[in-house]
Amino acid sequence: MDNSLNGRKALVTGGASGIGAACARALAARGAKVVVADVDASGAAALADELGGTAWTVDLLDVDSLAALSLDCDILVNNAGIQKVAPIEEFDPAEFRRILALMLEAPFLLVRAALPHMYANGFGRIINVSSVHGLRASAYKSAYVSAKHGLEGLSKVTALEGGEHGVTSNCINPGYVRTPLVERQIADQARLHGIPEAEVLAKVMLTESAVKRLVEPSEVASLAAWLASDDAGMVTGASYTMDGGWSAR
Repeated sequence: MDNSLNGRKALVTGGASGIGAACARALAARGAKVVVADVDASGAAALADELGGTAWTVDLLDVDSLAALSLDCDILVNNAGIQKVAPIEEFDPAEFRRILALMLEAPFLLVRAALPHMYANGFGRIINVSSVHGLRASAYKSAYVSAKHGLEGLSKVTALEGGEHGVTSNCINPGYVRTPLVERQIADQARLHGIPEAEVLAKVMLTESAVKRLVEPSEVASLAAWLASDDAGMVTGASYTMDGGWSAR
């Protein structure tokens, strides 16, 4: 049994479902005490009960409340995210700001809140669930691509500042993952491209990938668990693609 994270406390945002839930399970399986943070109170509580962890019901869009936050976690997984698919000229500015607040400003504030504890203990792992869209752009995703590119920069700055304190910071960059977030995009993409929903995966989402399937949440979680471990102590400021070869083009 892998107990490599015994004694560590992990906080996973967007932890009630999808990639977040998979990460929470993977970290708990290796001995970490996991805080499942999500706006979905019942989902977070159910998973926390399953893992013997705790639930934190939090709306990360309430960025003002995060400014005075102090966190005592050893591992922070910034995973929470949303998506909006629309041409730039039709993109609601309020929705653009909302996506950046959740997916860039909130991670900054959580990192800011976690670093003092990590620095004091000489150990910390910041794991940012980015995307291939942190490295590549796609049409109709101006806010999401902007937020993920910003997260990449934040992660690298955190790596540079945290290195002397035993804190690493890295991004995981999956392609399309089998999650509710991706499933909700299919109808939007079908409408924008004028094709049936059944053709979206083959004709839109997976056209750039050499491996023609969705990424499984458990695959992302396995990488997150390794990045959280002592074995990854010299891995920082990196972006790990898990995109079936998309970014190789």
